Amino acid sequence: MTFLKKWAPEILSLLRIVSAFMFIQHGTAKMFGFPTSMGSGELDYFSLIGLAAILEVAGGFLLLIGLFTRPVAFILSGEMAFAYFMAHAPSGFWTLMNHGESAVFFCFVFLYIAAQGGGSWSVDKLRKR
Repeated sequence: MTFLKKWAPEILSLLRIVSAFMFIQHGTAKMFGFPTSMGSGELDYFSLIGLAAILEVAGGFLLLIGLFTRPVAFILSGEMAFAYFMAHAPSGFWTLMNHGESAVFFCFVFLYIAAQGGGSWSVDKLRKR
């Protein structure tokens, strides 16, 4: 396990990058219907879903490159907690049945990233030099 501990900052960066890339897809699906359509096609940017799409694309991009990682990850974690309790939890307790597993997963991954930072491969790390 010493090998993994040595690479922990880089593995944290990989977790951040992959999670952000997957998260952005939720926003682009809402905004642009890409890579798949999520909704009716017309997005009201002043609705909760519109705000979620903006946070998912813009916040996801910032997280992807590791810029303002801690505050962005904290905001996105809160967004996912809010989304879970608004959209999924009313349908039942079990996440697999209420389709909230990705919201819970993103919530806690982003909370972890908010606590740990962006890792060694991030714009934040470059800015500290």
